[in-house]
Amino acid sequence: MRSRERSLAQQIFVLQLLAVVLVVVVAVVLAYVDARRDQLESARLRSVNIAEAVADAPDVVRALDEPDPTRAIQPYAERVRSDTRTDFVVVMGLDRTRYSHPDVSQLGKPFIGDLGGAPEGRVFTQEYTGTLGPSMRAVVPVRDGARGEVVALVSVGITLERIDRALEQRLLPIGLAAVAVLGLGAAGAALISRRLRRQTHGLGAAEITRMYEYYDSVLHAVREGMLLVDVDDRVQLVNDEAHRLLGLPDDAVGRSLDELGLPDGLTRSLLAGDAGPDEIHLVADKVLLVNQADAHWQGRDVGSVVTLRDHTELRAVSGELDTVRSLAEALRAQNHEASNRLHTVVSLIELGRVDEAVAFATEELETAQLITDVVVGSVEEPVVAAVLLGKSAQAAERGIDLVIDEDTAVSGLAVEPRDVVTILGNLLDNAFDAVGATDDRQVHVRVHADADTLEVDVDDSGAGLPEDVRDQVFRRGWSTKRGDQAVGRGLGLALVGQVVRRYGGRVSVEDSPLGGARFTVRIGEPS
Repeated sequence: MRSRERSLAQQIFVLQLLAVVLVVVVAVVLAYVDARRDQLESARLRSVNIAEAVADAPDVVRALDEPDPTRAIQPYAERVRSDTRTDFVVVMGLDRTRYSHPDVSQLGKPFIGDLGGAPEGRVFTQEYTGTLGPSMRAVVPVRDGARGEVVALVSVGITLERIDRALEQRLLPIGLAAVAVLGLGAAGAALISRRLRRQTHGLGAAEITRMYEYYDSVLHAVREGMLLVDVDDRVQLVNDEAHRLLGLPDDAVGRSLDELGLPDGLTRSLLAGDAGPDEIHLVADKVLLVNQADAHWQGRDVGSVVTLRDHTELRAVSGELDTVRSLAEALRAQNHEASNRLHTVVSLIELGRVDEAVAFATEELETAQLITDVVVGSVEEPVVAAVLLGKSAQAAERGIDLVIDEDTAVSGLAVEPRDVVTILGNLLDNAFDAVGATDDRQVHVRVHADADTLEVDVDDSGAGLPEDVRDQVFRRGWSTKRGDQAVGRGLGLALVGQVVRRYGGRVSVEDSPLGGARFTVRIGEPS
């Protein structure tokens, strides 16, 4: 069984620790190189200064005139060497003969090494391996005080071993600083690793990659729209279906919900986090079913998940189904009433009142046939005819006087039949509700349609609508009803407005001659 890969936090910790070690090592190496260069430069300058001091000493100049210069110069040179902590102070003649040397066996022997331009009166320095080993040395001229001529040379040197010992003393604080930096770097890397481990839940890089690829592909492949919103109400993920349903911009991720241009009702519901189950909202020309659920991780609130389902087609089909259902219920009610009337006619005949039975039956038949003749004669589209007949029966059952205007004529449809059902059915339902609490229950409807235009006028004798709310009636959620039942309350007129806008038409509300409100729909232009 293959062992689990290291977590991303562990990998980052190792990489950071290696980076810190590399930086510290490079810094120590550079510090060592710089310190050694400084030590060599310091040794060179000390050698030059000491050599010049010896060359300018009067005792040295006077000793050079004596038959045996070594006797006076050797003790002086050794005192200088000891006092200045140098490794050799050599006074020599122009022929390289040594008058002084730490090793007395080298006295009188020729100086080993380059002299550079010292015999010509210049200062010369070099790193050279002589009798005492590798050293940094300086050679300076000794001038006759009276004539100013070069009469001898002085060489002062410091061995590299002494320089390295001094360098080691300087490297100690550098090493301590490096250890401290390394410790701080390791501690910082450990803290970062610990925080990263909490944020990545101990997952490895490959695991995170696989998880991202899997969830990203799944979220973008599902047929439901989905938004992931964090605790600051900012969108963190939007799948393709949500982009399509809400018409979101490409840069929606990272933006707040109130910056996405969503309908006010949907935005308020999502920001409040109190969206009910299967809450219906209108977005552009779509009817969406919206659900919102809080998201938690290990007892911590991390935001919410919003799912969206397109119910546009289902809402249209359900509208047609409602129309058919209302028509069926009306026919069932008429069947019940017809049975009662038939019993009445039979009873009158049995009582021998044949003329009264015929008159009663004829009157009822003429009333029912009159409405049917008006609808069938003026409306060629069966869907519109079915809606009007169904609503007529529904109105009769509710005690509402529904009048179909004699100017009604439907010879064709400029819109889809289901959209006509949405417009006409919702406007009539709204009118029925408006007159439900009044004594004078009148609703007038006029439909005029052909292949290019659609005109619908619905008047009611209800309480009407104040002018300051007429621009709100076609918004999702607006309603004159009160109560918390019906999640879809205020949806009917919003659907009407949605359909009309989709066809580029207009819908308006004004005062009705009946005393209530008149709803007017105009789609298309007369030819």
